[in-house]
Amino acid sequence: MTTPPPPAPSTSLGSPPPPPTGAPGQAPNLVPPPPTNALVSVQRVSKWFGDVVAVSDVSFHLGPGVTALLGPNGAGKSTMLRMIAGLTPPSRGTIEVLGGNPRTNADVRGRVGLVSQQEQLFAEQRAVEFVTLAGILSGLDDPVDAARQALSAVDLDPDDTRSISTYSKGMRQRVKVAQALIHQPALLLLDEPLTGLDPRQRLAMTTLIQQLGAAGTCVIVSSHVLEEVERLGSNVLVIAQGRLAAQGDFHAIRALMDHRPHRIRVRTTDARVLAAALLTYGGIHGVEVVDEQVLLVDTNDVALFRKRIAPTARYTQTPLFEVQPLDDDLESVFKYLVGR
Repeated sequence: MTTPPPPAPSTSLGSPPPPPTGAPGQAPNLVPPPPTNALVSVQRVSKWFGDVVAVSDVSFHLGPGVTALLGPNGAGKSTMLRMIAGLTPPSRGTIEVLGGNPRTNADVRGRVGLVSQQEQLFAEQRAVEFVTLAGILSGLDDPVDAARQALSAVDLDPDDTRSISTYSKGMRQRVKVAQALIHQPALLLLDEPLTGLDPRQRLAMTTLIQQLGAAGTCVIVSSHVLEEVERLGSNVLVIAQGRLAAQGDFHAIRALMDHRPHRIRVRTTDARVLAAALLTYGGIHGVEVVDEQVLLVDTNDVALFRKRIAPTARYTQTPLFEVQPLDDDLESVFKYLVGR
């Protein structure tokens, strides 16, 4: 979240503060027309609280499937989800969800499911009672049966007689997901949904999210944990300092960084011998020998490196045990985009 200098005095009440400076090297925020299957359209949206700009001039369109909203704490992810859910209006710009305004259209809000970061549970209720209440508020014909199905979907026992106050953090998180799923929303907004889950529960939740996206639900998952996002899907929205830094497949975004050397970890029987041979080739920016068996290679031409590494290892009689790219992941993309 960015705090710009105080706005200049103005006689117009509610005049917006100046937008924050974008991420280093950021291109102008050019938005293509909404695709025909767009379920969420965000157009030139900004949100500020006094002089603090939480979101600045963000635009994107999303259709069915899973999209990861990636950014550090304070980047504006939760504020964006709250605006999409209709809980708070944008200070400037427009948001259209399922063909309507989520802030003013009750029918649209009824087709949206939200899991917020905050613990918003009636702690003394049983899980089935809490989720049933969500079904009643959604106008379901049989909210009890729907609640039982939703709890089962997140691997919780609907017959558990304990109150939610006795549940672990991970169990409470799954109750929140169940209440968001009970009315089978067309748009599901998940703010840090994997927080507090153990590894088995994370895998189950990730699988459920992927299944919902494959079935046609528009799922937006926010996270600041990069390895979580990579498991959920490759379509990402990267928010940095309140601005949209990048959108699309993170592998494609990484391909835009080809002017920077790629780093590859190689493990072999004799790192020094293999390093000396690799340095005779073009496209090798540098080689660092970590120990007797491990070297790090910086190359400007990954395709050429891949063609040469095996023949070079065979020629130098240094068998390969590992060839692992170290920067073809979300973490390197994120650090690059936010200038870290």
